[in-house]
Amino acid sequence: MKHQLPISDPEFVGSLIPQRFPFVMVHELTEYSDDHLVSGFEIKGDNIFIQEGAFQASGLIEHQAQSVALHTGYKYYLLGKEAPTGYIGAIKSFEAETLPKTGDLLISEVTILNEVMGVTLVDIVTKLNGTVIAKSQMKTAVK
Repeated sequence: MKHQLPISDPEFVGSLIPQRFPFVMVHELTEYSDDHLVSGFEIKGDNIFIQEGAFQASGLIEHQAQSVALHTGYKYYLLGKEAPTGYIGAIKSFEAETLPKTGDLLISEVTILNEVMGVTLVDIVTKLNGTVIAKSQMKTAVK
């Protein structure tokens, strides 16, 4: 059965990335194209990146990286193939304006800038209530 966008089934979304609970930082896929993806993630109180009620910058980076992994995973799902495992190759830049809190819903937009031989350069913008709270540019690679 093919899933139609938006996909808000956290179990299905989780099946598209290599990470497993408690390390899953995406739960929703709302937009997808060859060079674009929008993901969502609601921060729960039991998240391993919560410290004193705030979702740490390391959690934002992981959420952004998993949004990129979700792009790859969904692409492979559409092709009927198993997604490869990937990793962050380099973080070229990262800025966090605000640290979100427990209960906040993060919306991240991934833009694929370049993809060559399994290495992908991406821009990622994360918003909270329509306001940009974090931006990054990273290279990811697949095994």
